[in-house]
Amino acid sequence: MKLLTLEAKLVCRHITGVVQFSSHLQDLVRIAGQPVLVEFDPLGKPISGCANIGMTIKPCQLIVKVDRGLSDFIRIQNLRVCLDTLIGLTDGTPPGSVQYEVQHPGQSFVEAER
Repeated sequence: MKLLTLEAKLVCRHITGVVQFSSHLQDLVRIAGQPVLVEFDPLGKPISGCANIGMTIKPCQLIVKVDRGLSDFIRIQNLRVCLDTLIGLTDGTPPGSVQYEVQHPGQSFVEAER
């Protein structure tokens, strides 16, 4: 499992929606010059380009929950780091069922073991 950096590419399950990372919570640890993402970094981040659009259908526009993919062992400033197994929910319809996932971790150097 690779650690996620600010360059990570996360997408909604509709594949066209891409999470926009513009900020991060920690600056102590970097990989290839990019900050490593920690547990609250994905929350509230906007999603752009989701093609799940229709009369009563809301496209994915925001990450609302992290379900799994946080390290139980590696922490930065007491915050768990995000791993490439990160999965959670978006605000798309139907509510509570549309997930996002990691398409690329943003780096290919550093791995974590369970």
